[in-house]
Amino acid sequence: MIGELLNNRFEVVSQLGKNTRRRTFKARDLNTGELVVVKLLAFTSDFEWDDLKLFEREARTLKNLSHASIPGYVDYFEVDKPMSGFALIQTYIPTQTLEQYIKSGRIFTESEVKQIGVKVLNILVYLHSFSPPVIHRDIKPSNILLANRTGNHVGDVYLIDFGSVQNAVAKEFGTRTIVGTYGYMPLEQFGDRTVPASDIYSLGATLIYLLTSTHPADLPHKNGCIHFEDVTSLSAEFTQWLKAVTEPSLDMRINSASQALAELQQSSDSNSVSNPFAKLIRGDWYWDGQNWIPKNQQLLASNFHRKFNPNKIKLTKPSGSKVTLDRNKDNLQILIPPIGFHPSLVFFGLFTVAWNSLTLLWTVGALNSGIFPINLLFALLSLPFWGSGLFLIYSFVFSLFGKVRLCLSKERITKFYEILGFHFQRPGGSNKKDINKLIYIPRHFVKNDCGERTEVFAELIISTGVRKYKLQDGGAISSESELEWLASELSDWLNLPVTLE
Repeated sequence: MIGELLNNRFEVVSQLGKNTRRRTFKARDLNTGELVVVKLLAFTSDFEWDDLKLFEREARTLKNLSHASIPGYVDYFEVDKPMSGFALIQTYIPTQTLEQYIKSGRIFTESEVKQIGVKVLNILVYLHSFSPPVIHRDIKPSNILLANRTGNHVGDVYLIDFGSVQNAVAKEFGTRTIVGTYGYMPLEQFGDRTVPASDIYSLGATLIYLLTSTHPADLPHKNGCIHFEDVTSLSAEFTQWLKAVTEPSLDMRINSASQALAELQQSSDSNSVSNPFAKLIRGDWYWDGQNWIPKNQQLLASNFHRKFNPNKIKLTKPSGSKVTLDRNKDNLQILIPPIGFHPSLVFFGLFTVAWNSLTLLWTVGALNSGIFPINLLFALLSLPFWGSGLFLIYSFVFSLFGKVRLCLSKERITKFYEILGFHFQRPGGSNKKDINKLIYIPRHFVKNDCGERTEVFAELIISTGVRKYKLQDGGAISSESELEWLASELSDWLNLPVTLE
């Protein structure tokens, strides 16, 4: 098919998908120069007339729709070569599906999932406003595209694949074909009693998949309800909303897209309280009574295991990283350069000078006053301050010139601190065979007895039992993505999975 010209207008560029009866291609419209999607229904040996009814229904429906988040109708015609069948031409959207994002390891926060829910509900409000309503009947992660993510904005959402759509045409033909995807279909859809609320159920199941990375059918069920609470840590309002839209009983489920949209937006607004830590409480973190914990931690754990499994593709070095990693089958070396000068060092340097100057004045004053050995005793009291002052000097100089070098060989693991030509180990070296754990701790918050919240930087720890070799972000390692990359490389070299704590 590649290179074939369909209808003397559409040149096939590549294949996008294939199943037993349908094929999907990317093609170029020679009239406009734009890329398009070609959905081809072929007359094969297993062809069924219901397939053609659904295909024609999709073409008619798309031709009557006009929405920025739905692929546009371009053309529909019969094909006689290189195979017999029908072709439906739609506008092409260059991006990935939600399912592809999840399989690539992306984690969606509660805020992002809510944004996706709002955008899809706006599409459903449009579809269900037709008389009779246009019901998609196959809303799932692989039929929702996500593009143009910027900052806190989750991106543009598109609803695709209207091959299962039901509207007046379905009643005209009297079809009894049950369509949809198991796990995302409500009970009434199995009995071919699809209503607009059926799309709302499918959307709710899709959002649960984004939050858990688990197919809804593989999650626990009780009395027909999807039980997702044990593997998520969501706000109470959003949890209740998800339960309401995935209620198996039609009588108890939210039955209109406009109502579902209004309640979801109200839920989001109620989380935006004046508390300055509201984002932490309602967004990416929750308070467990002692510490701030990342939301979806169980999801993070399973995702990290999948992401850093030695059999998977390793993460690539983040753009702009100054960390150097050299490896071969016998040795791996990580060199973390000096932090270098930054504005906060000015204040730190002035504080260091002031501290040591005051300590010097104390010591000289003590020695020059009083009677020996009493003056010596007062001077000795300044020793702890000298210890602190010397540590401040070391920290200041190390920030400007100090390097950290982690070395692993077939036999040993050692961590060196290098400054101005001097180097020392801390902790001492260990045998490589003693390495029993590779631990990643993401950034989180802790709360002290006074109620003050403190952010704790992310850490990557190589544990050999008693000794632990740590790498931490917040300095020369300036982001968690760098630590994740180092974790991926170490996991691959050590053939050891990453444990999230």
